[in-house]
Amino acid sequence: MLNGMLNVYKEAGYTSSDVVAKLRGILHMRKIGHTGTLDPMAEGVLPVCLGNGTKLASLIEDRDKEYRAVMRLGLSTDTQDMTGQVLEEAPPELLSSITEDMIREACASFIGDYDQIPPMYSAIKVQGKKLYELARAGKTVERKARRVKILDLEVEKIDMPLVTLRVVCSKGTYIRTLCEDAGRRLGCPAVMDSLLRTRVGSFCLEDARTLSQVEEAVKSAPDGAAGIVRTVESFFSEAPYIRVSGENLRYLKNGNPLYRNQLLPEYASLRPSGEGSYRVCDHEGCFYGIYRWSGEDKRYNPVRMFIPQD
Repeated sequence: MLNGMLNVYKEAGYTSSDVVAKLRGILHMRKIGHTGTLDPMAEGVLPVCLGNGTKLASLIEDRDKEYRAVMRLGLSTDTQDMTGQVLEEAPPELLSSITEDMIREACASFIGDYDQIPPMYSAIKVQGKKLYELARAGKTVERKARRVKILDLEVEKIDMPLVTLRVVCSKGTYIRTLCEDAGRRLGCPAVMDSLLRTRVGSFCLEDARTLSQVEEAVKSAPDGAAGIVRTVESFFSEAPYIRVSGENLRYLKNGNPLYRNQLLPEYASLRPSGEGSYRVCDHEGCFYGIYRWSGEDKRYNPVRMFIPQD
């Protein structure tokens, strides 16, 4: 079984669930999960977790994200993007009154904490029902604003009525809602015309592979997709690692706390600094999990286990 993370380039027309379903067929395995939904019209980076890498899904999802979005001024729809029904069109004289400086100022005003009301066409549940299900039934319900953070928002190009934006934001940010809100701040309707996700944490666009490229890798390489799968351990590359001695491997396999005398001599002699996280490996260097040193207990306590699976 493959264990780790695969950086998939989601193409337009696919849902995130479609990507998972197709990968199950390509890789011939069931334990696969994506790390955050991209709308069908959107493209770009979709980290997918395989095998015991599925335990990383929530951690990856929490990382900041970067997008290149095109906002169309002068139009509003019920979905806040170009797939929906048109609700309003601005007169030409309104569009002509909006200057580039006004656009840049309005967009910059969103940098920082931002209370965003989720769109009706979203997978958020209200009283057990997904909002998009209610929207398709013609219902609109009150939604509570959620605090998100815009880390950076740069206007890259203005070619009226289209405005190209680079957005770096926190988990849970809806870019199409940001476009609509930016238009509202300008006094003009606005929708998201297109969306490309260029980064999720350390997963970047230049390393992403389409489904057809993944399939080709499986067919052509001796090790199948293993060569393009990022290991679970690499996700924690900043944490120092320690190794458990062979006679104490059973404690590691059971996810027990570990004492310094259970490590190989060269690691047992190290004095842990602070209460940081450690990658814990067996005596041969195979990664098993993340532990945290407790100065009070004088031991390494398990935080999250990734016991190798065959």
